Amino acid sequence: MPWSICSPYGAYIETMCGRIIQASGPLRYQLVEGLDVPDSRLSNVPRRYNGAPGQELFVIRQNHETGERSLDLLKWGLVPSWVNDPKGGRKPINAMAETLRSKPMFREAYRKRRCIVPVDGFFEWKAIKGQKAKQPYAIAMKDGSAFGLGGLWENWKDPASGEWLRTFAVITTDANELVGEIHDRMPLIIAPEDYARWLGDDPDPRDLLRPFPSASMRMWPISTRVNKPQNDDPLIIEPIELAS
Repeated sequence: MPWSICSPYGAYIETMCGRIIQASGPLRYQLVEGLDVPDSRLSNVPRRYNGAPGQELFVIRQNHETGERSLDLLKWGLVPSWVNDPKGGRKPINAMAETLRSKPMFREAYRKRRCIVPVDGFFEWKAIKGQKAKQPYAIAMKDGSAFGLGGLWENWKDPASGEWLRTFAVITTDANELVGEIHDRMPLIIAPEDYARWLGDDPDPRDLLRPFPSASMRMWPISTRVNKPQNDDPLIIEPIELAS
């Protein structure tokens, strides 16, 4: 599990899923996902071509009492409700599918607070033999459509002010054949026909914790500019020619 973790949210390169693309805007995410999410009035949120941990990003959640779904901004980096101080301790940006049911950090959220992170794509890094730096790749759907990553979300309430901090983590699983060419892990992608069940009341949809088929996906090398979260523009996802 080749992570580079530092306080508070990690050194975001060389991680399993440490960057995502959310550049389509809220309207497309509401409609393309087919989840009947009401207008959330989030049209002024900046587009993210290099969305990173610690940032507020779009997440789709479902209220289990009313069944209503919402597209909300949550901070990437999970803070459980039971911690005393959200500024201390680790804030995991990923949760391994294999340990969701056993780790206290994720167990309750997996049962009751699953979410979908709508994206246009994500990034992974490939280790190059004989080189210290890793080569980043962008990964998306061949037809350019948005898709949903499986995630968990949490609420933390400040006992002094009463204000809520809402955070999330992206679930990871084994890589499919495509992503497996550069990495052994990838984010959990939820198929559209499984969105309702993933967001619903089923306490353990473990059969959905599987790699997404690679046939409809594509992958291409990009510039190492993506290594710095400050670089957040359309040029990030432009393909580059690799040296032979």
